[in-house]
Amino acid sequence: MQDGLASAAFEKLSGAEGEADDLSQGAQKAEAPNALRHVASLSMTKIADGLIDPKLMLSWLLTSLGAPAVFAGVLVPIRESGALLPQMLMASWVQSMPRRKWVWVLGSAGQGIFAALIVLAALTLDGAAAGYAICAALGGLALSRAACSVSYKDILGKTVGQSRRGAITGLAGSVSAVGVVILAVLLMSGLFEDRRIVIAAIALAAGLWGAAALLFSTLKEMKSDPSKGEGADFGILKKDANLRRFILVRGLLASTALAPPYFVVLAGGEDQSALGQLGALVLASALASFLSSYIWGRLSDRSSRKVLMLTGCVGAVAMLGAVALSMLGLAMQIWAMPLVLFILMIAYHGVRQGRSTYLVDMSPENQRSAYAAVSNTVIGVLLLVAGVAGGGVALIGPTATLVLFALMAIGAAAAAIGLREVEAAD
Repeated sequence: MQDGLASAAFEKLSGAEGEADDLSQGAQKAEAPNALRHVASLSMTKIADGLIDPKLMLSWLLTSLGAPAVFAGVLVPIRESGALLPQMLMASWVQSMPRRKWVWVLGSAGQGIFAALIVLAALTLDGAAAGYAICAALGGLALSRAACSVSYKDILGKTVGQSRRGAITGLAGSVSAVGVVILAVLLMSGLFEDRRIVIAAIALAAGLWGAAALLFSTLKEMKSDPSKGEGADFGILKKDANLRRFILVRGLLASTALAPPYFVVLAGGEDQSALGQLGALVLASALASFLSSYIWGRLSDRSSRKVLMLTGCVGAVAMLGAVALSMLGLAMQIWAMPLVLFILMIAYHGVRQGRSTYLVDMSPENQRSAYAAVSNTVIGVLLLVAGVAGGGVALIGPTATLVLFALMAIGAAAAAIGLREVEAAD
Protein backbone atom coordinates (compact mmCIF):
# COMPACT_ATOMS: atom_id res chain seq x y z
CA MET A 1 0.00 0.00 0.00
CA GLN A 2 2.76 2.42 0.94
CA ASP A 3 4.71 1.58 -2.22
CA GLY A 4 1.56 2.22 -4.25
CA LEU A 5 1.07 5.63 -2.68
CA ALA A 6 4.76 6.48 -3.20
CA SER A 7 4.55 5.47 -6.86
CA ALA A 8 1.39 7.53 -7.40
CA ALA A 9 2.93 10.58 -5.73
CA PHE A 10 6.15 10.17 -7.70
CA GLU A 11 4.33 9.88 -11.03
CA LYS A 12 2.22 12.93 -10.23
CA LEU A 13 5.18 15.08 -9.19
CA SER A 14 7.65 14.05 -11.89
CA GLY A 15 5.37 13.21 -14.79
CA ALA A 16 7.14 9.84 -14.97
CA GLU A 17 5.59 7.18 -17.16
CA GLY A 18 6.90 3.64 -16.95
CA GLU A 19 10.25 2.48 -15.62
CA ALA A 20 13.54 4.29 -16.11
CA ASP A 21 15.65 2.40 -18.65
CA ASP A 22 18.89 3.91 -17.38
CA LEU A 23 18.47 2.40 -13.89
CA SER A 24 19.21 -1.15 -12.77
CA GLN A 25 16.26 -3.43 -12.06
CA GLY A 26 16.66 -3.01 -8.30
CA ALA A 27 16.91 0.77 -8.62
CA GLN A 28 13.76 0.86 -10.77
CA LYS A 29 11.73 -0.85 -8.03
CA ALA A 30 13.00 1.59 -5.38
CA GLU A 31 12.85 4.72 -7.56
CA ALA A 32 9.55 6.16 -6.30
CA PRO A 33 10.23 5.98 -2.52
CA ASN A 34 13.83 7.05 -3.15
CA ALA A 35 12.65 10.11 -5.07
CA LEU A 36 10.40 11.16 -2.18
CA ARG A 37 13.35 10.76 0.20
CA HIS A 38 15.36 13.03 -2.10
CA VAL A 39 12.62 15.68 -2.03
CA ALA A 40 12.28 15.62 1.77
CA SER A 41 16.03 15.55 2.48
CA LEU A 42 16.85 18.31 -0.01
CA SER A 43 13.98 20.46 1.25
CA MET A 44 15.35 20.30 4.79
CA THR A 45 18.92 21.11 3.76
CA LYS A 46 17.82 23.97 1.51
CA ILE A 47 15.79 25.52 4.34
CA ALA A 48 18.86 25.13 6.56
CA ASP A 49 20.93 26.93 3.93
CA GLY A 50 18.53 29.87 4.07
CA LEU A 51 18.55 29.98 7.86
CA ILE A 52 22.34 30.20 8.01
CA ASP A 53 22.91 32.30 4.88
CA PRO A 54 26.37 33.93 5.29
CA LYS A 55 25.31 37.01 3.34
CA LEU A 56 22.45 37.62 5.76
CA MET A 57 22.22 35.71 9.00
CA LEU A 58 25.87 35.18 9.87
CA SER A 59 27.00 38.67 8.88
CA TRP A 60 24.25 40.20 11.04
CA LEU A 61 25.14 37.87 13.90
CA LEU A 62 28.84 38.78 13.76
CA THR A 63 27.97 42.47 13.76
CA SER A 64 25.69 42.04 16.77
CA LEU A 65 28.49 40.19 18.59
CA GLY A 66 30.87 43.10 18.05
CA ALA A 67 33.22 41.23 15.69
CA PRO A 68 35.38 43.43 13.41
CA ALA A 69 33.90 43.99 9.95
CA VAL A 70 36.66 41.97 8.28
CA PHE A 71 35.09 38.75 9.57
CA ALA A 72 31.76 39.45 7.88
CA GLY A 73 33.65 40.18 4.66
CA VAL A 74 35.24 36.73 4.48
CA LEU A 75 32.11 34.68 5.23
CA VAL A 76 30.96 34.21 1.62
CA PRO A 77 34.42 33.33 0.21
CA ILE A 78 34.90 30.79 3.02
CA ARG A 79 31.52 29.20 2.32
CA GLU A 80 31.70 29.12 -1.49
CA SER A 81 35.34 28.25 -2.13
CA GLY A 82 35.42 25.88 0.84
CA ALA A 83 32.52 23.93 -0.61
CA LEU A 84 33.99 23.67 -4.12
CA LEU A 85 37.78 23.43 -3.98
CA PRO A 86 38.12 20.20 -1.90
CA GLN A 87 35.96 18.19 -4.27
CA MET A 88 38.83 16.98 -6.45
CA LEU A 89 40.39 15.30 -3.43
CA MET A 90 37.06 13.82 -2.36
CA ALA A 91 35.98 12.40 -5.72
CA SER A 92 38.28 9.36 -5.64
CA TRP A 93 37.12 8.57 -2.12
CA VAL A 94 33.49 8.74 -3.23
CA GLN A 95 34.13 6.49 -6.23
CA SER A 96 35.84 3.91 -4.04
CA MET A 97 32.63 3.37 -2.05
CA PRO A 98 30.04 0.81 -3.16
CA ARG A 99 27.25 2.96 -1.69
CA ARG A 100 27.88 6.69 -2.00
CA LYS A 101 24.90 7.78 0.10
CA TRP A 102 27.06 7.50 3.23
CA VAL A 103 29.26 10.36 2.01
CA TRP A 104 26.18 12.58 1.72
CA VAL A 105 24.91 11.44 5.10
CA LEU A 106 28.29 12.27 6.67
CA GLY A 107 28.34 15.66 4.95
CA SER A 108 24.83 16.59 6.07
CA ALA A 109 25.51 15.48 9.65
CA GLY A 110 28.76 17.44 9.58
CA GLN A 111 26.96 20.60 8.51
CA GLY A 112 24.57 20.13 11.43
CA ILE A 113 27.45 19.70 13.88
CA PHE A 114 29.32 22.79 12.66
CA ALA A 115 26.09 24.83 12.68
CA ALA A 116 25.66 23.80 16.32
CA LEU A 117 29.23 24.99 16.99
CA ILE A 118 28.30 28.37 15.52
CA VAL A 119 25.40 28.52 17.98
CA LEU A 120 27.76 27.63 20.83
CA ALA A 121 30.21 30.35 19.78
CA ALA A 122 27.41 32.93 19.57
CA LEU A 123 26.22 32.05 23.07
CA THR A 124 29.64 32.12 24.73
CA LEU A 125 31.90 34.51 22.79
CA ASP A 126 31.94 38.05 21.45
CA GLY A 127 34.21 40.40 19.54
CA ALA A 128 37.13 39.01 17.56
CA ALA A 129 36.99 35.69 19.40
CA ALA A 130 33.47 35.12 18.11
CA GLY A 131 34.62 36.10 14.63
CA TYR A 132 37.44 33.57 14.60
CA ALA A 133 35.29 30.79 16.05
CA ILE A 134 32.34 31.32 13.70
CA CYS A 135 34.56 31.59 10.61
CA ALA A 136 36.39 28.40 11.62
CA ALA A 137 33.08 26.57 12.13
CA LEU A 138 31.85 27.88 8.77
CA GLY A 139 34.99 26.44 7.17
CA GLY A 140 34.11 23.03 8.61
CA LEU A 141 30.54 23.44 7.41
CA ALA A 142 31.79 24.28 3.91
CA LEU A 143 34.00 21.18 3.88
CA SER A 144 31.01 19.04 4.89
CA ARG A 145 28.98 20.73 2.16
CA ALA A 146 31.66 19.73 -0.35
CA ALA A 147 31.15 16.08 0.59
CA CYS A 148 27.42 16.41 -0.08
CA SER A 149 27.98 18.18 -3.38
CA VAL A 150 30.56 15.81 -4.83
CA SER A 151 28.50 12.72 -3.97
CA TYR A 152 24.96 13.89 -4.64
CA LYS A 153 24.91 13.89 -8.43
CA ASP A 154 26.25 10.35 -8.46
CA ILE A 155 23.61 9.21 -5.97
CA LEU A 156 20.83 11.00 -7.85
CA GLY A 157 21.92 9.38 -11.11
CA LYS A 158 21.84 5.93 -9.49
CA THR A 159 18.46 6.26 -7.77
CA VAL A 160 16.28 8.50 -9.98
CA GLY A 161 15.89 7.99 -13.71
CA GLN A 162 16.73 10.44 -16.44
CA SER A 163 13.91 12.81 -17.46
CA ARG A 164 12.62 13.13 -13.88
CA ARG A 165 15.67 14.24 -11.90
CA GLY A 166 15.09 17.92 -12.55
CA ALA A 167 11.50 17.71 -11.34
CA ILE A 168 12.60 16.10 -8.06
CA THR A 169 15.33 18.63 -7.25
CA GLY A 170 13.19 21.51 -8.50
CA LEU A 171 10.30 20.50 -6.26
CA ALA A 172 12.65 20.51 -3.26
CA GLY A 173 13.71 24.03 -4.19
CA SER A 174 10.12 25.24 -4.30
CA VAL A 175 9.12 23.52 -1.05
CA SER A 176 12.12 24.90 0.84
CA ALA A 177 11.45 28.40 -0.48
CA VAL A 178 8.33 28.59 1.69
CA GLY A 179 10.48 28.37 4.82
CA VAL A 180 12.88 31.00 3.51
CA VAL A 181 9.96 33.33 2.70
CA ILE A 182 8.90 33.12 6.35
CA LEU A 183 12.47 33.93 7.37
CA ALA A 184 12.55 36.98 5.08
CA VAL A 185 9.23 38.30 6.41
CA LEU A 186 10.42 37.93 10.00
CA LEU A 187 13.69 39.61 9.06
CA MET A 188 11.97 42.67 7.64
CA SER A 189 9.52 42.81 10.55
CA GLY A 190 12.23 44.05 12.90
CA LEU A 191 12.07 41.03 15.20
CA PHE A 192 15.74 40.33 14.50
CA GLU A 193 16.74 43.12 16.84
CA ASP A 194 16.93 40.32 19.38
CA ARG A 195 20.05 38.21 18.77
CA ARG A 196 18.42 35.14 20.28
CA ILE A 197 16.04 34.81 17.32
CA VAL A 198 18.98 34.57 14.92
CA ILE A 199 20.70 32.02 17.14
CA ALA A 200 17.49 29.99 17.32
CA ALA A 201 17.22 30.00 13.51
CA ILE A 202 20.77 28.66 13.20
CA ALA A 203 20.01 26.01 15.83
CA LEU A 204 16.99 24.99 13.76
CA ALA A 205 19.27 24.70 10.70
CA ALA A 206 21.53 22.35 12.67
CA GLY A 207 18.55 20.16 13.52
CA LEU A 208 17.33 20.10 9.91
CA TRP A 209 20.72 18.94 8.63
CA GLY A 210 20.75 16.18 11.23
CA ALA A 211 17.23 15.07 10.31
CA ALA A 212 18.12 15.10 6.60
CA ALA A 213 21.12 12.87 7.31
CA LEU A 214 18.94 10.37 9.17
CA LEU A 215 16.34 10.28 6.39
CA PHE A 216 18.88 10.00 3.58
CA SER A 217 20.51 7.04 5.34
CA THR A 218 17.35 5.05 4.53
CA LEU A 219 17.82 5.57 0.77
CA LYS A 220 17.84 2.25 -1.10
CA GLU A 221 21.00 2.58 -3.17
CA MET A 222 22.30 -0.26 -5.30
CA LYS A 223 25.98 -1.12 -4.97
CA SER A 224 28.46 0.39 -7.42
CA ASP A 225 31.61 -1.31 -8.68
CA PRO A 226 34.47 0.85 -7.32
CA SER A 227 36.88 -0.67 -9.89
CA LYS A 228 34.99 1.03 -12.74
CA GLY A 229 35.62 4.57 -11.50
CA GLU A 230 38.50 6.36 -13.21
CA GLY A 231 39.15 8.96 -10.53
CA ALA A 232 39.01 12.72 -10.82
CA ASP A 233 41.76 14.65 -12.58
CA PHE A 234 41.97 17.51 -15.02
CA GLY A 235 42.72 15.05 -17.82
CA ILE A 236 38.96 14.76 -18.16
CA LEU A 237 38.95 18.28 -19.56
CA LYS A 238 41.34 17.24 -22.34
CA LYS A 239 39.18 14.28 -23.30
CA ASP A 240 35.75 15.90 -23.19
CA ALA A 241 35.26 19.07 -25.21
CA ASN A 242 31.60 19.21 -24.18
CA LEU A 243 32.62 19.36 -20.51
CA ARG A 244 34.95 22.26 -21.29
CA ARG A 245 32.13 24.13 -22.98
CA PHE A 246 29.77 23.37 -20.09
CA ILE A 247 32.26 24.82 -17.59
CA LEU A 248 32.59 27.92 -19.79
CA VAL A 249 28.80 28.33 -19.83
CA ARG A 250 28.55 27.77 -16.08
CA GLY A 251 31.36 30.23 -15.41
CA LEU A 252 29.71 32.95 -17.48
CA LEU A 253 26.36 32.28 -15.82
CA ALA A 254 27.98 32.98 -12.44
CA SER A 255 27.14 36.59 -13.29
CA THR A 256 23.54 35.87 -12.21
CA ALA A 257 24.85 35.05 -8.71
CA LEU A 258 27.24 37.99 -8.52
CA ALA A 259 24.78 40.68 -9.66
CA PRO A 260 22.18 40.94 -6.82
CA PRO A 261 24.23 43.14 -4.46
CA TYR A 262 24.51 45.76 -7.21
CA PHE A 263 20.70 45.86 -7.47
CA VAL A 264 20.61 46.76 -3.78
CA VAL A 265 23.19 49.50 -4.36
CA LEU A 266 21.13 51.00 -7.19
CA ALA A 267 18.03 50.94 -5.00
CA GLY A 268 19.74 53.29 -2.57
CA GLY A 269 19.04 52.56 1.05
CA GLU A 270 20.29 55.50 3.04
CA ASP A 271 16.88 55.53 4.74
CA GLN A 272 16.83 51.79 5.36
CA SER A 273 18.98 49.48 7.39
CA ALA A 274 21.33 47.13 5.62
CA LEU A 275 19.41 44.29 7.24
CA GLY A 276 16.17 45.45 5.65
CA GLN A 277 17.82 45.57 2.22
CA LEU A 278 19.13 42.05 2.64
CA GLY A 279 15.70 40.95 3.83
CA ALA A 280 14.19 42.20 0.57
CA LEU A 281 16.87 40.31 -1.35
CA VAL A 282 16.10 37.09 0.52
CA LEU A 283 12.37 37.55 -0.03
CA ALA A 284 12.80 38.12 -3.77
CA SER A 285 15.05 35.09 -4.06
CA ALA A 286 12.73 32.86 -2.04
CA LEU A 287 9.62 33.87 -3.97
CA ALA A 288 11.44 33.35 -7.25
CA SER A 289 12.58 29.93 -6.08
CA PHE A 290 9.09 28.98 -4.93
CA LEU A 291 7.47 29.99 -8.21
CA SER A 292 10.12 28.79 -10.63
CA SER A 293 12.29 25.96 -9.30
CA TYR A 294 9.83 23.15 -10.02
CA ILE A 295 9.05 24.56 -13.47
CA TRP A 296 12.75 24.91 -14.27
CA GLY A 297 13.24 21.33 -13.10
CA ARG A 298 10.57 19.98 -15.43
CA LEU A 299 11.97 22.02 -18.32
CA SER A 300 15.47 20.73 -17.54
CA ASP A 301 14.21 17.17 -17.85
CA ARG A 302 13.22 18.01 -21.42
CA SER A 303 16.37 19.96 -22.33
CA SER A 304 18.74 21.36 -19.71
CA ARG A 305 20.82 22.85 -22.55
CA LYS A 306 17.89 25.05 -23.59
CA VAL A 307 17.29 26.01 -19.95
CA LEU A 308 20.88 27.28 -19.74
CA MET A 309 20.36 29.27 -22.93
CA LEU A 310 17.07 30.75 -21.71
CA THR A 311 18.33 31.66 -18.23
CA GLY A 312 21.28 33.51 -19.72
CA CYS A 313 18.91 35.64 -21.77
CA VAL A 314 16.48 36.24 -18.88
CA GLY A 315 19.33 37.17 -16.55
CA ALA A 316 20.73 39.64 -19.08
CA VAL A 317 17.30 41.25 -19.52
CA ALA A 318 16.98 41.70 -15.76
CA MET A 319 20.44 43.25 -15.41
CA LEU A 320 20.00 45.58 -18.37
CA GLY A 321 16.55 46.45 -17.01
CA ALA A 322 18.14 47.54 -13.74
CA VAL A 323 20.61 49.70 -15.66
CA ALA A 324 17.79 51.26 -17.69
CA LEU A 325 15.77 52.04 -14.57
CA SER A 326 18.82 53.70 -13.05
CA MET A 327 19.46 55.83 -16.16
CA LEU A 328 15.81 56.90 -16.15
CA GLY A 329 16.04 57.91 -12.51
CA LEU A 330 13.54 55.26 -11.41
CA ALA A 331 15.89 52.95 -9.53
CA MET A 332 14.81 54.22 -6.10
CA GLN A 333 11.10 53.79 -6.79
CA ILE A 334 9.64 51.26 -4.38
CA TRP A 335 8.64 48.85 -7.17
CA ALA A 336 11.66 49.16 -9.46
CA MET A 337 14.56 47.15 -8.06
CA PRO A 338 12.40 44.47 -6.41
CA LEU A 339 10.80 43.79 -9.80
CA VAL A 340 14.01 43.33 -11.79
CA LEU A 341 15.65 41.55 -8.86
CA PHE A 342 12.78 39.06 -8.83
CA ILE A 343 13.30 38.40 -12.55
CA LEU A 344 17.03 37.95 -12.01
CA MET A 345 16.40 35.47 -9.20
CA ILE A 346 14.11 33.46 -11.46
CA ALA A 347 17.01 33.25 -13.92
CA TYR A 348 19.44 32.35 -11.13
CA HIS A 349 17.33 29.44 -9.89
CA GLY A 350 16.97 28.28 -13.49
CA VAL A 351 20.74 28.32 -13.83
CA ARG A 352 21.06 26.15 -10.72
CA GLN A 353 18.52 23.62 -11.99
CA GLY A 354 19.83 23.56 -15.54
CA ARG A 355 23.49 23.16 -14.68
CA SER A 356 22.83 20.44 -12.10
CA THR A 357 20.59 18.38 -14.40
CA TYR A 358 22.91 18.83 -17.38
CA LEU A 359 25.98 17.67 -15.46
CA VAL A 360 24.26 14.53 -14.16
CA ASP A 361 22.85 13.62 -17.57
CA MET A 362 26.04 14.30 -19.54
CA SER A 363 28.40 12.41 -17.22
CA PRO A 364 29.35 8.77 -17.85
CA GLU A 365 27.71 6.49 -15.29
CA ASN A 366 30.91 5.72 -13.38
CA GLN A 367 32.36 9.22 -13.57
CA ARG A 368 29.60 11.45 -12.23
CA SER A 369 31.57 12.28 -9.09
CA ALA A 370 34.70 12.98 -11.14
CA TYR A 371 32.86 15.28 -13.56
CA ALA A 372 31.19 17.12 -10.67
CA ALA A 373 34.51 17.50 -8.84
CA VAL A 374 36.43 18.83 -11.84
CA SER A 375 33.65 21.23 -12.79
CA ASN A 376 33.18 22.52 -9.24
CA THR A 377 36.92 22.91 -8.67
CA VAL A 378 37.33 25.06 -11.77
CA ILE A 379 34.30 27.14 -10.81
CA GLY A 380 35.63 27.44 -7.24
CA VAL A 381 38.88 28.91 -8.54
CA LEU A 382 36.95 31.29 -10.79
CA LEU A 383 34.82 32.43 -7.84
CA LEU A 384 37.93 33.05 -5.77
CA VAL A 385 39.37 35.16 -8.57
CA ALA A 386 36.04 36.96 -8.91
CA GLY A 387 36.00 37.63 -5.16
CA VAL A 388 39.49 39.09 -5.21
CA ALA A 389 38.75 41.16 -8.29
CA GLY A 390 35.33 42.23 -7.01
CA GLY A 391 36.63 45.28 -5.24
CA GLY A 392 38.41 46.46 -8.37
CA VAL A 393 35.44 45.85 -10.62
CA ALA A 394 33.17 47.77 -8.24
CA LEU A 395 35.25 50.89 -8.88
CA ILE A 396 33.67 51.24 -12.33
CA GLY A 397 30.29 51.68 -10.68
CA PRO A 398 27.23 49.46 -10.30
CA THR A 399 25.65 50.21 -13.68
CA ALA A 400 28.82 49.50 -15.64
CA THR A 401 29.36 46.33 -13.61
CA LEU A 402 25.84 45.15 -14.39
CA VAL A 403 26.39 45.80 -18.10
CA LEU A 404 29.51 43.61 -17.89
CA PHE A 405 27.57 40.88 -16.10
CA ALA A 406 24.78 41.10 -18.70
CA LEU A 407 27.32 40.59 -21.49
CA MET A 408 28.62 37.54 -19.62
CA ALA A 409 25.09 36.12 -19.41
CA ILE A 410 24.51 36.71 -23.13
CA GLY A 411 27.86 35.05 -23.85
CA ALA A 412 26.75 32.06 -21.78
CA ALA A 413 23.53 31.73 -23.77
CA ALA A 414 25.49 31.86 -27.02
CA ALA A 415 28.03 29.29 -25.80
CA ALA A 416 25.24 26.96 -24.62
CA ILE A 417 23.99 26.67 -28.20
CA GLY A 418 27.03 24.51 -28.92
CA LEU A 419 26.45 22.13 -26.00
CA ARG A 420 25.49 18.55 -26.80
CA GLU A 421 21.85 17.68 -26.13
CA VAL A 422 22.00 15.11 -23.33
CA GLU A 423 18.36 14.45 -22.42
CA ALA A 424 16.59 11.58 -24.13
CA ALA A 425 14.12 12.65 -26.77
CA ASP A 426 10.44 12.32 -25.93
